[in-house]
Amino acid sequence: MEIQILFFNSIATFQNGVDGIYSQFQNYYASTGSGLQGVPDILSDNVVLVSTGRRSNEVLYDYRYNPNSGGAITLYFSEAYEAINAANLVIGQIDNLADSPEKDNILGQALMGRAFAHFDLVRVYGKIPTQSGDANSSLGVPYIKVEDGDTGDPLAQPARETVASNYMEIIGDLERATGLLATNNGEGRFDRDAAFALLSRVYLYNGEYQKVIDAANQVSEPIATPAQLPGVYTDSNNAGVIIEFSVNTSSESNESNVGVLYSQSNSSSTISEYAIEFDFFNSIDTTDVRRNVIQFVGTNQGNQYNAVKKFLGEEGQVNGLLDIKVLRAAEVTLNKAEAQYRLGMDEAALTTLNMLRDLRFSSYDGDESGTALLDAILFNRRVELSFEGHRFFDLKRLGMPVVRSNNGDIIDGSGTPPEVLTLPASDFRFQFPIPTAETQANPNFEQNPGY
Repeated sequence: MEIQILFFNSIATFQNGVDGIYSQFQNYYASTGSGLQGVPDILSDNVVLVSTGRRSNEVLYDYRYNPNSGGAITLYFSEAYEAINAANLVIGQIDNLADSPEKDNILGQALMGRAFAHFDLVRVYGKIPTQSGDANSSLGVPYIKVEDGDTGDPLAQPARETVASNYMEIIGDLERATGLLATNNGEGRFDRDAAFALLSRVYLYNGEYQKVIDAANQVSEPIATPAQLPGVYTDSNNAGVIIEFSVNTSSESNESNVGVLYSQSNSSSTISEYAIEFDFFNSIDTTDVRRNVIQFVGTNQGNQYNAVKKFLGEEGQVNGLLDIKVLRAAEVTLNKAEAQYRLGMDEAALTTLNMLRDLRFSSYDGDESGTALLDAILFNRRVELSFEGHRFFDLKRLGMPVVRSNNGDIIDGSGTPPEVLTLPASDFRFQFPIPTAETQANPNFEQNPGY
């Protein structure tokens, strides 16, 4: 006779299981020094390594990572699969609950968590569908999936699937979740808006542009106003934030000081790890409200730097402890604008872009078309989402190289320039290596080319 252990048998115990999924996301998005919230900016052209800092993450910045590098290379893999495991425990036992809206909402959160973690895995360790002609048939990750009432096989050694297969499964879980999730689950939890917002991103990565627009149109959260935007990054308000992972900001021993990735600050100095790249910062219009949200002048050893202000800390704090802003209404708007442009809907794309620009500039041209319109969409995407973990993935999905300037780290562009200025679009290092421990534990897990 088969004996099944009931881990979850009430709404409360199931919600505890779902909260375990969020805990795993926090572990790899907000991890001190290695969080997925910031590392994609370090890998890109948005920042420059500061020579007077600790040179943290330099192996990533200089593209010298390998399967044994540890840190972010290992962190994302292990923690994302832990999130998936937590989600599958909930999904596999969901029929212990009687049918109800509460049951649907719990299942919806678990399905979205499973999809989100797989999406992070495949965009980090695999290609993005729009990246290159061979991307869909290239190596993805194992999609670990149990159905309702299934316990799964903890000893399985799955092989890698294709990127196309991964995106089909991710989208399937997310689309199912949209019909189950409540309209509002409170701060730090997935809800209906969150599922449609994430779908707008996943569809954009997958090149399904009409579906981007359709998903974006289902999102009700408005964009943060100019008055609200600064407070978003001190946790003074939550305007325009659709998905966030909450951090216990009351504990100085917290392992989620996400802002530490960019700098360590005290009352007298800012030890910047990475400064805002000189040309990038100076390309932002002086009337753009985002300039003061992004940058402050950091001083250390007699030098001034364009220090990263986002995730510096709550109001009056410089400890790097903040909730992680994972997906905002502004991104959904930019996803929609780009999708409209890709479909040849220039006038609609311009109108959508201007919805954001009206809330960021005192004045702008606002009449672009063709390539100039795409450039405006992508530039505003770069500025709006800077230091929130997007730039490297955007270059990757667009099939574009990383091209850094030869400017240095000091505020006037002097100082020490990057050691590596270019990562070609076809370079294998756009995909992280699979950690050695994982390929040794599972002989069916093929290593990425080039490593």
